[in-house]
Amino acid sequence: MTTTRIPTILFGAFDRHNFGDLLFPHIAAALLPDTPVLFAGLAAVDLRQYGGHQVQSLPQLAAEWGKSPVNLMHVGGEILTCDAWLTAVMLLPQQQVPSVIARFDSQPAERLVWAQQQLRLAGLAPYCADRALFPQMNSMIYNGVGGVDFNDYPADFRAEVIRKLKAAEVVSVRDRQTFSHLKSYGIDELLIPDPAVMVADLFTPKIRQHAQSAEITQIKKACPHGYIAVQFSADFGDDMTLATIAAQLDKVVAGTGYAVVFFRAGAAPWHDDLACYQRVASRMSAPTVILFESLNIWDICALIANSRLYCGSSLHGRIIAMAFALPRVNLCHAEQRACVTKPAAFAMTWDLSALPATVAPAEMAQGIVDVLAVDRDALQQKARELVRRYRQGFAALCAGLKQ
Repeated sequence: MTTTRIPTILFGAFDRHNFGDLLFPHIAAALLPDTPVLFAGLAAVDLRQYGGHQVQSLPQLAAEWGKSPVNLMHVGGEILTCDAWLTAVMLLPQQQVPSVIARFDSQPAERLVWAQQQLRLAGLAPYCADRALFPQMNSMIYNGVGGVDFNDYPADFRAEVIRKLKAAEVVSVRDRQTFSHLKSYGIDELLIPDPAVMVADLFTPKIRQHAQSAEITQIKKACPHGYIAVQFSADFGDDMTLATIAAQLDKVVAGTGYAVVFFRAGAAPWHDDLACYQRVASRMSAPTVILFESLNIWDICALIANSRLYCGSSLHGRIIAMAFALPRVNLCHAEQRACVTKPAAFAMTWDLSALPATVAPAEMAQGIVDVLAVDRDALQQKARELVRRYRQGFAALCAGLKQ
């Protein structure tokens, strides 16, 4: 990669605990070894205990670097549909969320003002950086970002995002649905895989080291026939859905002999809830059901990498399974089967046609049986292909980084 003394700001939603977002800056930094980098989110926070970074806020960096030449890379994620209100709430401590939501629930105008004050940024789409923050900026890059539901957002929100994208030197997106949306607005973009397809290629030694942790070592001992890594977000937490998931997983265990290990792919507000896993586990009759407690992203990678397969609602759970050539299937709500969700959009763009993109809770057992039957050589070939495609795409993105 081209050597440069101009720093590149790696900007994204890795200022909160979400598995994929916390991985992105690691990948970008690893692929820019000769470039000084700064890690920026919308909140200044230290997430190193979870394997993340010491993150500076973008307004803080703008004050420090606004008069200096910089590059800025949006490192990835579904940032094209992350509005100011959603962003500000997700950055709150969990205990503050209910009262803030209740306070602004019926006051959309006041809600936006509060969110912009919290973030110290104007605008509606804060994870799309405004070039005006850095008047001496050389290059702005969007690295495999997403916005599957972009056309469902209000016109003023979409107009702001399009304006910001048109101010960038190069835009790349990670799925055909987002690509199609942006193309209709005249955005000249590249289609590349999500950055997390690089995790096995770049970080296998680190992940092997984390696989020696006490928690994962105990899981391996407790699961001599292997285990399924299972995750789902808190919106699957109603009693009927949990009962369905429990029954489906019991069916899989009876047919395979595998254990079940539940893990959280995100602890930020509106992500995963440990109580949901405790409730579903209490409904299961399988002999070995384990709740994996670590929130360290490298521990989570190690858990998935050592599993028999991944099943869950997280896109990045799927992508890490893809990187390690493991069977995978995403979980969606039954009413979403006719929709193109974020995991479905990515799977339909990049994954093997033999693998189901998503299954509803009542279809989990059959979906797992189906993915276990897929040829392992095909899974390996797909993992290698995605690494090759991403490396090519990333090189094209960075070709314009100025000295």
